[in-house]
Amino acid sequence: MDGIGPEMLQISSLVNRVDQEEIKEVILALTPSVEGDTTSLYLARLLKPFTSVSRIAYGLPMGSELEYADEVTLSRALEGRRAMQ
Repeated sequence: MDGIGPEMLQISSLVNRVDQEEIKEVILALTPSVEGDTTSLYLARLLKPFTSVSRIAYGLPMGSELEYADEVTLSRALEGRRAMQ
């Protein structure tokens, strides 16, 4: 959306490195925006043939009040939830 294409992000070198070095997992930590989501989906599609791909969870910052959270943040926090141990 900002005119930045895959060639500007050096994605091919990342894919080659993951393939050649037998990386066990790539953890994506991109900005939670349309651009970040699109880039994450694109990278996951390219990297999945070579390794496990995950993305950090979205959630609420510590110390914040739940009543001030927006719907998208709450939705993503629920999607990234884990069972309590």
